[in-house]
Amino acid sequence: MALVPRVLEARGLDATPLIVDKLRAANDLRMVEILSIIERDEIGHVAIGTRWFHHLCAQRGLEPQATFRTLLREHMRGRVKGPFHRAAREQAGFSAAELDELDALDKAESR
Repeated sequence: MALVPRVLEARGLDATPLIVDKLRAANDLRMVEILSIIERDEIGHVAIGTRWFHHLCAQRGLEPQATFRTLLREHMRGRVKGPFHRAAREQAGFSAAELDELDALDKAESR
C-alpha cells in the first residue's frame, strides 16, 4: 500500500502535466480533456492507496511518514524520479513532508 499506489501508480500523476503541455502545443485539446479525466481518476486511485496505507500504519502502530521514508529507502533505491506533481499528490493525500522526502531522494539519486 505504500509503494505501488503511492510511488509507481502516482508516477502517472507526475507525467500528466508534461504530456498535457505537449498535447496543448500540438493543439490536441480533445486529448487534453481526456487526460484531465484520467488524472482525476488517478488521483482517486492514489488516494485510496494512501487511505489504506494510513489505515494499516494505524493498525500496526506505525508512524506513516517514517514508515513511508523507510520503505522508500529500502525498496525504491534509484527508482524515485522527479519532477513530482505536488498539487495532484497533495490531493491524493500526500503530506508536504512526504513530498519533500521524495524530492530529497530524487536529488540524492541525481548526484
